[in-house]
Amino acid sequence: MPLIALTGGIASGKSTISARLDEHGAVLVDADRIVREVQAAGSPVLQRIAAEFGADVIGEGGELDRPVLGAKVFGDAERLAALNAIVHPAVRAESERRFREALAADPAAVVVYDVPLLVEARVDDPWDLIVVAHAPASERLRRLIELRGMTPQDAQARIDAQVPDERRLAIADVVIDTSGSIKRTIEQVDALWERLRAAR
Repeated sequence: MPLIALTGGIASGKSTISARLDEHGAVLVDADRIVREVQAAGSPVLQRIAAEFGADVIGEGGELDRPVLGAKVFGDAERLAALNAIVHPAVRAESERRFREALAADPAAVVVYDVPLLVEARVDDPWDLIVVAHAPASERLRRLIELRGMTPQDAQARIDAQVPDERRLAIADVVIDTSGSIKRTIEQVDALWERLRAAR
C-alpha cells in the first residue's frame, strides 16, 4: 500500500489534485474532514478545547464556533500551539486507523493523505512519497481574492499564517505546478498516477 502525503498552501490547487487521484481510484483520507469529526459536538477533543479556550467556543447547538476559536488563536503562535497540542494527536490516531483500514480492505491500494499541515505536524511519518501542490504566493493571493471573495488583507494574512513555500518544497518528492491551466495540472497528476501504478 503506497502511502502518499499530499500537501500545499492555501489556494494551491490541492483539491484539484486530490479529486483527480480519487477519479483514478486512490483511497483519499482528508485531514480537514477528520479535524471536523474529532471536534464534533460532545467529543472529548471539543471538551478539551472548551476547557483551554473558554466555553464561548461552543455555540448554542453544541458545535464548535470556529470564528470564535479562530479569533482566539489567529496570529498568536502560543495559543495556536496549544490548540494543535489538543487536536493533532486525535487527528493522527484517526488518520492512522483509516490507513490500516484501507490496507486491510486492499493491500495494493494507493492511499493519499490530503493534509494541509504536513510540515507542521506530520513530516516525519513514513511516507512513500510526499507530493506538494505549488503555485506562487502571488497567484494564490489572486485566487483567494477573485475566487473566494476575500479582502486582500485577509487573503495575505491567511498566506502569511502558513509555513513559507520554501519549507514545503524542501520536503517534496514530487512538485505539481498548479500555476498554469487546470488541464496542465491534471496532466501532471495523471503522470504521477502512472508512476504509482507502475511501482505497484
